[in-house]
Amino acid sequence: MSVVELATLQVSKTVDARGTSCPGPILAAKKGIVDVKVGEIMMVLATDSGTKKDLPAWAKKMGHDYLGVLEEGGIFKLYVKRLK
Repeated sequence: MSVVELATLQVSKTVDARGTSCPGPILAAKKGIVDVKVGEIMMVLATDSGTKKDLPAWAKKMGHDYLGVLEEGGIFKLYVKRLK
């Protein structure tokens, strides 16, 4: 997805994992995805750059769609669409 598309996504849930390092953001995403309905989007806020690699791998493993990441002022906004 493009930066503009990501920035305008309708997010159903935001998970704040800022200030945590691996595996914190993944654990927060795992806990948060249960509150997201199939077809809806979760945004994970993280400050650990490793999350940019770890979250897409987690999403793929769990059968969800990783949509992309935006970086604003050292904060990563990662988007995952729940597929099941």
